[in-house]
Order: sequence, then C-alpha cells, then structure tokens
Amino acid sequence: MVESPGVLFEKLLDVMHRLRGPAGCPWDRAQTPTSLKPYLIEEAYEVLEALESGRVDALREELGDLLLQVVFHAEIAAERSEFTIAEVLGGVVDKLVHRHPHVFGDVTVSTPHQALAQWESIKQREAEETGRRRSVLEGVPRALPALLRAQRVQSKAARVNFDWPDATAAWVKVEEELRECADALAAGERDRLEEELGDALFSLVNVARLADLDAEDALQRAVEKFRRRFTSMEADLVARGTTVGAASTDELERSWEAAKAREREP
Repeated sequence: MVESPGVLFEKLLDVMHRLRGPAGCPWDRAQTPTSLKPYLIEEAYEVLEALESGRVDALREELGDLLLQVVFHAEIAAERSEFTIAEVLGGVVDKLVHRHPHVFGDVTVSTPHQALAQWESIKQREAEETGRRRSVLEGVPRALPALLRAQRVQSKAARVNFDWPDATAAWVKVEEELRECADALAAGERDRLEEELGDALFSLVNVARLADLDAEDALQRAVEKFRRRFTSMEADLVARGTTVGAASTDELERSWEAAKAREREP
C-alpha cells in the first residue's frame, strides 16, 4: 500500500531532523543557509534539465532533490527559532487561496491574462495595506540569468498592458537597436556599443516572448548546436592529421560546413 503524501512528508521532516541532530550526519549538521545556496541553484537547474529531457523518472527524482533543499532550509530556520516548515506551508496555502478569488471566492475571470492581472492587483493591494509602495516588477531575482530575467521583467510589465502589440511590432525595435549597434561599432565607441548590444538583446527577448518562445531555451539550443558542430569539426580535423589550432582558415571553413552537412543527413 502506497503511503499518503502527508505521511511521507512527515517522514522526510523526521529524516532531516535526525540528520541535523546531535547523532546525525557531520556534513548535514555543518550546513548553513549560505553554504546551501549553490545546491539550491544546482537542484533547480537539474529540474529544468529533467523537464527538457522529457524523462519522467528524472523529473520525479530532481523534484525530490529540490524539495529536500526547501526542507533543509526550513529545518535550519526552526533550529534558530526563525520559522517552521508549518509556517512555510501555511503561508503558501493562504497566499494561493487569497490570490485566487475566482476559484475560492465569487470573482469571475475567463482568460489566463485576466487571472495574472488580478494576481498583480491583489499583490499591489496587499502592499498598500502594509503602507508599502510596490513596483509591478518586484519578485524577479537579480541572480537570474540575464535572458531569463529580461523575459520575466517583460512578462510582469505586460500584465499591466505595458507591452508591444505582437512579435512583429517588437521586431521593428530589434532592427532599430541593431542599427544603433552598427553605428557604435563603426564609431569605435566601446561603452555605447555595450549599451546598444544590451538593448538589442533585450529587444530580441521581447520578440521571443511575444512569439510564445523562451529566449533562454532558444539560446541554450543555439549554444548546444554550436558545441555539437564544433566537436564534430574537431574530430574531423584530427582524423585528417591536424587540429583546430593548426588548421588554416579555409580548412576550418570546409570542416565546419561538413559538420553542418552531417547534421542534415538522415
């Protein structure tokens, strides 16, 4: 008989409490919120990798590892009398119920966009009730990869209708930014070029988002494609008795084109 999620969650809490206890694991006992930061980021990215692989077994395992990080941090906080896992769970339950009045109340929304707009409105009202001014763009960590952060910031602005009408309109801005990049490059103005390149990348993220694509995923695929072709080119050159560093420009070009051609073969 499969145990209920509640029973298993209690077991997980008990295991973590024992690991951190006087007779527990020396490594687990030595950890702090700061020392655990790299593992939290790593586990989150491993969940993303599992999602991209489409492997259900990998996703199940990685979600468990990510959950362990949440429990680990909550256990340390409880030891310091800061908060408990019960407060973490209670907080997220209360938040979800309060911010979904169309599910748990009598409010009506009919589209995902309306639901998001309502979510932002409620968050704004919550901030005002505590006497705090809140930006629509709050909640996007600076530590996110730049493309992902750009997409999240743009998405939040779009929730309050600060957005391009569609991807085609956004592309016009890309072309404008690319012209400004070219001007800065031609003028040899390094600082201006850096700024204009940033603007161009930000504009490209807008196009991806409005085309319902993920800019981070698109760039990751491009990086992987380059890596795959480059290593194929390396192998090809080694088989011909040379290396990337020793090959001529013409040899590199021919080998690169051959690597691309091999990818297209059925």
